[in-house]
Amino acid sequence: MTKKLHIKKGDTVHVLSGESKGKQGRVLEILRKQDRAIVEGVNLISKHQKPNSAHPQGGIVKKEAGIHVSNLMLVDPKSGKPTRIGRKKNSEGKLVRYSKKSGEEIK
Repeated sequence: MTKKLHIKKGDTVHVLSGESKGKQGRVLEILRKQDRAIVEGVNLISKHQKPNSAHPQGGIVKKEAGIHVSNLMLVDPKSGKPTRIGRKKNSEGKLVRYSKKSGEEIK
C-alpha cells in the first residue's frame, strides 16, 4: 500500500529545517519508499562525475539530494506563505487537498 503524502510532484514547498531552511522550490520528484522529496535548488550536494557523453569533461557536479517530507511545508497558492494541508470532498465528490490557511483548493 502506498502512503498518502501532503505534497506532490510540481508543488511549491517551503523548507522548515536543515541546511536549506527558509528556501522555497518546486518538487521535482517524490521518493515514496524513503519519505523524501527532491526539491529544485534545495539541499545541493557535490557529486564526483566520471567523464561520459552527457558530461565529457567530468569533474564535480552540483546536484539536488532528497529531503525528508516532514521538513517541507506546502506554499499557499493564494498568500504565498507556508500552510498545512487538509483533505475534503469537493462538489463532484472527489477527494481534494485544500489549504488550512485560506481554505482554497490545491490543484
